[in-house]
Amino acid sequence: MTLHTKVLSLIDGRQTFKKKKKLIEWLMKKELLQGKMKCKLCKKRMKLEKHSNVDGLQWKCRRKKHRGKTTKKSVRSLSLFQRSKLSLFSWMKYIYRFSQGLQLRQIDLLQDGVAGSSRTLSKISLKLRKVCKSAIKRRERRGKQRLGGPNEFVMLDESNFYHKRKYGRGRFGPTWRRRKWVFGMLGIRGKRRRPILRLVKQRSRRHLIPLVTKYVRQGTTVITDMWRAYTTAIAESGFVHFSVNHSRSFVNPDTGAHTQNIERAWSTYKSQVWRLRGNRTVKTLKSHLAFIEWTHWLTNEHKDGPLGRLLHDIRHFCKF
Repeated sequence: MTLHTKVLSLIDGRQTFKKKKKLIEWLMKKELLQGKMKCKLCKKRMKLEKHSNVDGLQWKCRRKKHRGKTTKKSVRSLSLFQRSKLSLFSWMKYIYRFSQGLQLRQIDLLQDGVAGSSRTLSKISLKLRKVCKSAIKRRERRGKQRLGGPNEFVMLDESNFYHKRKYGRGRFGPTWRRRKWVFGMLGIRGKRRRPILRLVKQRSRRHLIPLVTKYVRQGTTVITDMWRAYTTAIAESGFVHFSVNHSRSFVNPDTGAHTQNIERAWSTYKSQVWRLRGNRTVKTLKSHLAFIEWTHWLTNEHKDGPLGRLLHDIRHFCKF
């Protein structure tokens, strides 16, 4: 049975005690919940017992050393699900949709009974984006998030993630007015696309070139437009540089160089960010950009795809 089929079989149907227990046991097996719990009074292992709470089970210890006191602990202790009133079924339904890249329209999720309010859905989404951001940062610290090398070329471009008004009408406050320049580096190798997206204060040579030298391997073929920050700096930094003048053509007639791949990618990234109102603040935008990177860099590497990768990263995020 595949991971996708297993998860769907666990979360479908009525939430009976038997199904709750089965889901909790599976989450413990996957190390998303603690499989063992020690009593804080006697330091012995606690027992998992039936309870009337939303999970149906609770850790308890009733030893004589406690002098009549019963130690209790939630099965969610120290996990991603702690301090949440949402059922584990709803959590897993959202995690499944989130990992599959399905349209996470809040109205649909509310109608499907995943949560009772849009505020709850926003909190879950924020937690999962933190997990993804942590995973991509961990990869970067290990020095594995670099572009270029043999058979891979890199396209560079910058784009402005400002707020759009519906039909160009209405007012928006100072938070929305701020220009947020995002510098994109897109590694292309066959059908594979791997982006690195960084927020920059300005599109100047001083802000862009250090990022290129940090994330792109020396000797890589780099394609840009004719923006003045790239003119001589790319070649001087040890890269093979091709450019296209967009005021004359979209494809360089002499070399065939173009930036259409990254231009197309901007459209996809922006629609995703704007749909979830991810450009409200700098912090929120950074988390959405990190999630885009996580999707393209990490999900294809796992044998169980995006869902398997997300569960793997949740396990690392909440180490017991």
